Amino acid sequence: MTQLKEFTASTARPLPVILLADVSGSMDSNGKIGTLNTAVKDMIETFAREDDSRAEIHVAVITFGQGGAKLHQALQPASQTQWQQMAAAGGTPLGGALEVATAMLEDPQQVPSRSYRPALVLVSDGQPTDTWQEPLRRLLGSARASKALRFAMGIGADADKAMLQAFLADTEARVFEAHEARQVRQFFRWVTMSVTARSRSINPNSVVAVNPTDLSELDF
Repeated sequence: MTQLKEFTASTARPLPVILLADVSGSMDSNGKIGTLNTAVKDMIETFAREDDSRAEIHVAVITFGQGGAKLHQALQPASQTQWQQMAAAGGTPLGGALEVATAMLEDPQQVPSRSYRPALVLVSDGQPTDTWQEPLRRLLGSARASKALRFAMGIGADADKAMLQAFLADTEARVFEAHEARQVRQFFRWVTMSVTARSRSINPNSVVAVNPTDLSELDF
């Protein structure tokens, strides 16, 4: 069994999932940070249970709040990730988080060239408090980072939907809006299903369409 696991680890290609999570002070209201912690933990646990014979799902979490943008959890296989709760405080330095994400995606030590197309997930409930347009331009213009599939969720009425749409860089792509805890969990269920569908496909680099509206009848 050990030899089989070693063979699987050597042949499976990484499928990176990088979450950029807003942990500003406003996320501490109405139970938002608690709901986000639970939803991310559930997503990682689901990824960890996936068959990794073809694609091994790796997860990293970048937070942006008090103290700037930080690598909350380093990129590693979901099966090896022990979730650490996020706490909310401070402003919304999105630009810093985008720079950390771009640097990670461009680093072949963290994201090898043999990796499948990454998934970038942005969650925010407010307006950025630093300059984010140029960092986003660099991310979208990067040879490797630009290939990432992107998901975006705005939590509450104060979320900057124009910024989230710019992050998606696709006028046809949907910014998911969450106004209650159930919708936050629904969004992460959508991300989870989209990524796992790719990992199970013959070509994990392909885009597997999972319509978020199809999830409305699921019980969370």
